[in-house]
This record gives sequence, structure tokens and C-alpha cells, in this order.
Amino acid sequence: MAHRSPLDALNIVLSSVDAVRNLRALYVLLLTFSVAGLLTAMAENALAQGSMQVGALEAAAALFAAFYGGNAAGILVMDDARGAPVRDIVEALRASLFTAHRLILALVLMLAGYALFGAVLFGLLWLCRASVTGPVIGPMLFGAVVPLGVVGVGVALLSLVAVVVPLAAPAIWSGEPVLPAVRQLFLWVRQRLLTVALLMSAVSLLTGAVGALVTFAVMMGGRVIAVMGVTVVGVDVPAQQLMAGLFGYGLRSLGAAGAPTGSTGHAAAALVGGGMVFALALVLPGLVYLRGTCSVYLAMRNSSVN
Repeated sequence: MAHRSPLDALNIVLSSVDAVRNLRALYVLLLTFSVAGLLTAMAENALAQGSMQVGALEAAAALFAAFYGGNAAGILVMDDARGAPVRDIVEALRASLFTAHRLILALVLMLAGYALFGAVLFGLLWLCRASVTGPVIGPMLFGAVVPLGVVGVGVALLSLVAVVVPLAAPAIWSGEPVLPAVRQLFLWVRQRLLTVALLMSAVSLLTGAVGALVTFAVMMGGRVIAVMGVTVVGVDVPAQQLMAGLFGYGLRSLGAAGAPTGSTGHAAAALVGGGMVFALALVLPGLVYLRGTCSVYLAMRNSSVN
């Protein structure tokens, strides 16, 4: 497919809401969120008890699960964005284990480029010192470095947020080797920065809109079910406390609020069910964002080819 106009790319970005239909990616993200959250809670508990080594291992396992699980979900989303058959979950996990390290290498190389720019800027500012170049040349050099530095730092930060961070992962998910992916991203920084930044802004706005809609649906539905749980089921916990699971709180939140957690199992069941809804409410906007970044990458790559 050839996408020659930014409007075509914007149309693809707006179609990213279809990512919620990618059930395989949704399952992987939910599983990743659950496993990483469970391991993080275990690590916090171990650290609180003074088991530093166990806590460190569990924290590392949480990072491992989040990184490779997120990349597996991204691979599934990239398959969908390219219009290719979405691979099996096991195959996506296997591909993530064998290729996700390329993302770390690509980010290291690109950050090294930014570090080199920072070192050059630091060197120029050091030369502006009166004790180095004199009381006349120093201020003159500083007057030239200020506008160059302001523009350079601003462009570097914009490119880091709009190009490098969001599009490095889709480049790897598409199967691009590390060095070509890095060259492609730096080429867009030099030639298509404003276009990519505007498209990524559209992705962020779309993700925020989806998050707002999901939050509204969860809040309204949760409030109605909580009130009905108290009046119809007879749960002896305040309706507002039953909604704690919708905000990511666990069983401890009931005890901390003075609720009678031991009198009935309905309160615990409500928190478990609310936690599932909370996870889903976080995953759906994230899935839309992943699809949006993949769409921007593919649109820009196709327009560069054409």
C-alpha cells in the first residue's frame, strides 16, 4: 500500500481504534499486565520483609515479563496493522524472546547519538568561558552558541519524544535490523520531524479519548453495579468501597477503610472482579496506542519508499 499524503497517514492513525478487535494482542497485554503486577507485588512484599535478594529477583522477573510480553503484543499489533495474518500467541512470544533485544540495542545507539550531541554542546559552552577564550572572543562565541543550542536542544528533545521513543519499537516489530532501523529514524528526524510529531500527537489524542470513554463506561457501570450489590445482593460494605477494585485496590483496601472484610465473600469477589475491569480499562487505550505507533511507522516508511 502506498500512502503519499499526510492525510492518508492521519486516516490510518484514526483507524487505530480497530485495535480493540485484535483479541490475541489483548490477551497478551492482559496476561503481561497481570503477571508483571503480581511479580511486582511479590517483590514489594519481599522487600518489606527484608528479603532483598528475593525481592530483586522478583522485580527483575517483573521487568522481564513486562518487556517481552509488551513486545509480543506489539508484534501481534504490527501483524494486524500491516494487514497480515496475525500469528499465534506462542509464536509471537517466541519471536519476542528472539528479537526484542534489538530494541534495546537500537535505543542504545540512538541515545549514544544524543549523548554525542550533548558532549559537543557542552564543549562549545566550555569554550565560551572567558578564562579559556578571553573576555572578547568568549562572549562573541556564546552569542552564537545560544541560538544554536536552543534550537538544537529543542529539536533533539522533540525528536526524542515524537520519533525515537514511540517508533523504535514498531521498527523492530516490523522485522527491521538494528542499524537500518536507526538510520531510518534519524532520517525522519532530519526530514520529516514535523509530520511525525503531528501524527504522534494525533495518536496521543486518540489514545486519551479512548481512555476517557473507557473510564466513563467503567465508572458509570461500576457505580450502578455497586449500588445494586448493596441493595439487591445485600453486601454489607459501602457501595463506594465496592468500587475500590475499579481503581486497582486490593483486599487490603477494605481493611484499611474499616470495612468488614471477613463477614462475607461478596466484598472480596467484588474487588477481584473490579480488578479485572481495571486491568481491561488500562489495556484498551494501551492497545490503541500501540496500533497508532505501528500505523505511523508504516505510513512514514511507505511514503519514504514512494
